[in-house]
Amino acid sequence: ARPCARKGNAFWPRLAAALGGRRAVIALPAEAEKATGYVLGGISPLGTRRPLPMVVDASAGTWPTIHVSAGRRGLEIELAAGDLVMLVGGSVAPVARRV
Repeated sequence: ARPCARKGNAFWPRLAAALGGRRAVIALPAEAEKATGYVLGGISPLGTRRPLPMVVDASAGTWPTIHVSAGRRGLEIELAAGDLVMLVGGSVAPVARRV
């Protein structure tokens, strides 16, 4: 699996398991841009070129709202984590690195 995630935030073995795989690595910039249709720094989970598997960390649900990229650098959307999961047809799993 090649997820589009911020480097350092995800615990890769958990993310791979959540996506049904054995191994996950961060996508190369050109791969991420081609898969999503967005430029690096503005990649949004919403409105991607084609449906992509999405996993939202379980801790996101502890906040009333979260911010995600709106498809352009510097532009964000604020929404509830549950709404994001519903909109992208994603899943929730404990995938963030805990410190």
